[in-house]
Amino acid sequence: MDVRRRVGRNVKKFRQESGLSQEGLAFECGLHRTYISGVERGVRNPTVLVLEQIAKALKIPAARLLD
Repeated sequence: MDVRRRVGRNVKKFRQESGLSQEGLAFECGLHRTYISGVERGVRNPTVLVLEQIAKALKIPAARLLD
């Protein structure tokens, strides 16, 4: 599986487990909702800094997004 799709699937899974909407996660990260949507769909290629922002908002280690 493409790494972007894997990251996107994991972001969506952890976001839903946290009870956040895409908009809520975007607000917590300081990103736009459409960017989060693109990450979840695997069409965005987030940098490691963006992955760190997302992981902090989800209260998980960034490495879990790559599992």
